[in-house]
Amino acid sequence: MQVLTRPWGAMHYRIDGPEQAPTVVFANSLGTDLRLWDALLAHLPGFRAIRFDKRGHGLSDGTDTLRIEDLAEDAAALIEAEGRGPVVFVGLSIGGMIGQSLAARRPELLRALVLSNTAAKMGTPDAWRDRIAAVRAGGCAAIADAVMERWFGPAFRATHALRLWRNMLARSDAHGYAAACEAIAQADLAATTATLRLPTLAIGGDLDGASPPEQVRATANLIPGAEFRLLPGTGHLPCVEDPAGYAAILVPFLKEHAR
Repeated sequence: MQVLTRPWGAMHYRIDGPEQAPTVVFANSLGTDLRLWDALLAHLPGFRAIRFDKRGHGLSDGTDTLRIEDLAEDAAALIEAEGRGPVVFVGLSIGGMIGQSLAARRPELLRALVLSNTAAKMGTPDAWRDRIAAVRAGGCAAIADAVMERWFGPAFRATHALRLWRNMLARSDAHGYAAACEAIAQADLAATTATLRLPTLAIGGDLDGASPPEQVRATANLIPGAEFRLLPGTGHLPCVEDPAGYAAILVPFLKEHAR
């Protein structure tokens, strides 16, 4: 296990792939850890993948308060420590919000950006605060079944694998999850995302109940030249439901922009 020491504590990360290969950094969704990308990595030969647990998730320490900008600073520190020059940044859900903020604040660190199942603004403050209240009262297990409906399409929900993802969410640290929810509730990145001028690929799932594809497309439309691709039959975590299909969209973009 690898650890980056940050002012707030320990940040857990992992590096896979050939040492001299182009580097791609992956940022996870709310309520997941770096295992989110396990199935996808088998479809990405020839790339050096850096994954990390954001604050309050996985094996990383947490903080009492949190903003998307704070998470972007953490990602920047990791890229400066391990990225070996500009990288392609792939962010899913809140990870995509981290990517948008990072690209606006530290453009020299990124070659290109992938915004997966995300938006410049996600949900409403009231909806997020209702979720925060539920988690603080009953832990992440209290919301797990409802979240599974938003995360996955019916076919995946019928598989035995669903239980593992429900467990990942249900066992998440409630304090860290609530802090990340508050960061999303406060964030509206539309103005800064509209200033981005780097190569950008946006990916949506047509069954996504957390960030519907029209929201992903609208965010892509803020960035001149950004491409939007839809992966049919998938929900909020298409890299889990259809890793081969996700890779078929992602790999050509990486090959074009990672070097």
